[in-house]
Amino acid sequence: MSTQQQTSLEALSNELRRFEPPAELAASANVTAEVYEQAAADRLGFWAEQAQRLQWDRPWDEVLDWQPPFAKWFVGGQLNVAVNCVDRHVEAGNGDRVALHWVGEPEDDTRDITYAQLQVLVSQAANGLEALGVTAGDRVCIYLPMVPEAVVSMLACARIGAAHSVVFGGFSAQALVDRITDAEAKVVITADGGYRRGAPSALKPAVDEAVQRCPSVTNVVVVKRTKQDVEWVEGRDLWWHDAVEAQPETHQAESFDAEQPLFLLYTSGTTGKPKGILHTSGGYLTQTAWSHWAVFDLKPETDVFWCTADVGWVTGHSYLTYGPLANGATQVMYEGTPDAGGRDRWWSIIEKYGVTILYTAPTAIRTFMKWGDDLPGQHDLSSLRVLGSVGEPINPEAWMWYRRVIGGDRCPIVDTWWQTETGAMMIAPLPGVTATKPGSAMGPLPGIAVDVVDGEGVSVGKTGGGFLTLSEPWPAMLRGIWGDEDRYRDTYWSRFEGQYFAGDGAKWDDEHVLWLLGRVDDVMNISGHRISTTEVESALVSHPKVAEAAVVGAADPTTGQAIVAFVTVKGNVTDDDDAFREELRNHVAKEIGAIAKPRQIVLSPELPKTRSGKIMRRLLVDIAERRELGDVTTLADPAVVQEIDRTMGELAART
Repeated sequence: MSTQQQTSLEALSNELRRFEPPAELAASANVTAEVYEQAAADRLGFWAEQAQRLQWDRPWDEVLDWQPPFAKWFVGGQLNVAVNCVDRHVEAGNGDRVALHWVGEPEDDTRDITYAQLQVLVSQAANGLEALGVTAGDRVCIYLPMVPEAVVSMLACARIGAAHSVVFGGFSAQALVDRITDAEAKVVITADGGYRRGAPSALKPAVDEAVQRCPSVTNVVVVKRTKQDVEWVEGRDLWWHDAVEAQPETHQAESFDAEQPLFLLYTSGTTGKPKGILHTSGGYLTQTAWSHWAVFDLKPETDVFWCTADVGWVTGHSYLTYGPLANGATQVMYEGTPDAGGRDRWWSIIEKYGVTILYTAPTAIRTFMKWGDDLPGQHDLSSLRVLGSVGEPINPEAWMWYRRVIGGDRCPIVDTWWQTETGAMMIAPLPGVTATKPGSAMGPLPGIAVDVVDGEGVSVGKTGGGFLTLSEPWPAMLRGIWGDEDRYRDTYWSRFEGQYFAGDGAKWDDEHVLWLLGRVDDVMNISGHRISTTEVESALVSHPKVAEAAVVGAADPTTGQAIVAFVTVKGNVTDDDDAFREELRNHVAKEIGAIAKPRQIVLSPELPKTRSGKIMRRLLVDIAERRELGDVTTLADPAVVQEIDRTMGELAART
């Protein structure tokens, strides 16, 4: 990382506000500061101790077999992931505990499912899959909305040793084809549709189109959710209620090796086909269960946990399905959008169910900021005790709003960094131990070894910035890219010898606190100066009139790249307000320096987002560089990107 970039990061890294753990939480916290010393003294012993929190049918012979870059954890150990997530809680006498408070998008469409009921549902689904010829080692594609059957299907696959590949319900038929074909999935589980902003949204037509090109698929199982008319292929298609709900309510689970494939989850590659990230059973469940328990200070007897992520993403795998259920938690699962039934829908859910731990994304937090303080203020949020952030670096202003308005200035915030590839949290504070700084994930969790290196792979040391790497294997790490060992090596292990390169930039501040700077391909080179998009976004959002901002680097004939910012505002500011644009440009210059002034600022009521709430920066680059727009089918509202493109065209014409 260049000297110029380090200098430009000072505003981000020199966060002076610091919040100590609440005294009451610290006094009863699940883990204490000694856990860091314990893990540092004996890292493998530490993870072996955490693995003992699970139920093993055969103990392991060796904690770690590390043949770089391939790892096997808890070698020789055997367990059943579904038994750990469901059956053992029932056997321990907690069958009456609610596992899922499911909330559908249509109001009053709810289900409470206890662990005993979940055991029956998972057993029936396992029997149903076996009746269709699915056996251990097969792959099953799951393409469902946020309904209980999604979690049940995942656990049923785990129960019989089949690997699931969950595909986000907003993805296209072509995305399904790519994922089904690569995994050679035998069965697809889908629904007639789901609900989005009050209206049914069809799912099965995409499956029908995809499966025509996927010869590996023998059956399609369909959940009747919206009661839409669907095309039907006799002999291939079955209704869930016929294939599953008629099955016996018990199922004899068998044990599987700790390295039995648990799931594939596909991430978009920068080039070529999507990457099938492979996760296995024992190590993954060990780290997700421990991190969920430790980072959220979970008390399963009293807490109500809510991770707002869709099961189509890794956060929904690790912290909606496997981690919470392995810990016997009670949690909320919500089908709809944040504004379905009103912009206060989330706050009414928290109030109704007494949610104590909320885990969500900065994008959602900034959206709520834009909607104002009044809506959460109309609801009793006093049940909350821990707040979490996930998905991207959170700017300090959003962090502070989250703490003040949602957490009532009493809830610690655990900002977490991890990836699909890491499987579980890697960097986060512990709420009863760590003093936090707004906008920082603070440092690695116990048992995790991270480094920040320069372009030659040399540690930058205290106050230095560079590339974030992981220097030791961890239990929940990916075991490879499905069917492509060479791509696994080239993608993650070739940049820096002996180190996993996460693809993100990071910086230590003068207190050795870690600041995540986003993807390195989100670092712009402006006239030789490297500037983080995250930093410019944070500067923009620190302006009192800005609700949300997304920044991209666009090709520029003079400077190589130029900064283009897309901004949503609070109040009445029109898209032709040049004076306000200049005010924002000067504000960025004040916060970072004149080199960081955006070339153009596009004002828009909304930013283009997927249905899971992720800002589609790829489309913003297309707009900034005046290219033909790429695929917009996964957007929550495709009209938004068309309007931004029109505004950008007018700006470009004027400049």
